[in-house]
Amino acid sequence: MTNSLVPVNFEAMLREVSAGGVVLHKGGSGLSVAVIEPQKEAAEPAGRRKSPPKPVFALPKGLVDPGEKPDQTAIREVYEETGITAVPITKLGDIKYVYVRSWGDGQRVFKIVSFYLLRYQSGSIDDIAPEMRIEVRRASWIPISDATKKLAYRGERDMIRRAQEYLEQHPEA
Repeated sequence: MTNSLVPVNFEAMLREVSAGGVVLHKGGSGLSVAVIEPQKEAAEPAGRRKSPPKPVFALPKGLVDPGEKPDQTAIREVYEETGITAVPITKLGDIKYVYVRSWGDGQRVFKIVSFYLLRYQSGSIDDIAPEMRIEVRRASWIPISDATKKLAYRGERDMIRRAQEYLEQHPEA
């Protein structure tokens, strides 16, 4: 039996570096996390769908701008995509993966996303600039206990688990 794994040359691949945030807010119903529902193109025409599409929830994140530090990117992206300001607590970790661009050149990209645990400071969730509606359908708070079930991406669910572990070890946070 032969090994069907093909070696991946990460050196020749385009690289992207992004950062995002797990924003916590303590309210009357407990601890919540800020999530976004990204804008997605419908896979089928509306008339052919049998039921409404299931919402896709993700953590706010985006590309690190030149000269910007990843923690600054996380804070900026949280504000742009959710309408809230937050302050950093700690870095949770990195997610690394390869994807193929579905637009333009169809190139393979090696992506690293650094996630930070942030504390809500001010603002109203989903109060975002109209031009951001191209990227974000809506932003909302969900109970942190539901986040690992509702987030669409495994790496982001892992970041929620890391945030919960951090809070268990640092209750003062």
